[in-house]
Amino acid sequence: MNNESYWLVIGFLGQGLFSARFVVQWIKSEREKKSVFPVAFWYFSIGGGLTLLAYAIHKQDPVFIVGQASGLFIYLRNLYFVVYEKNAALQT
Repeated sequence: MNNESYWLVIGFLGQGLFSARFVVQWIKSEREKKSVFPVAFWYFSIGGGLTLLAYAIHKQDPVFIVGQASGLFIYLRNLYFVVYEKNAALQT
């Protein structure tokens, strides 16, 4: 396998992680019979986003880089809210 093949595997891995978040969200929502975003959704978003960002940087694609970087900010911020809410609930 050459260097480009490894990067192709990384790109598909990132896309797989990113897509898995929707499966996780769908299963959780079906179980609760309402729209729910489990914590795992944000972890898959961050993992997929970071992997895809690395791939985009390797490909030197500025549109893809900006899209993934801005998405990562949103995923991290939402994960922060989840952690903050759990900590606040523990303190009451």
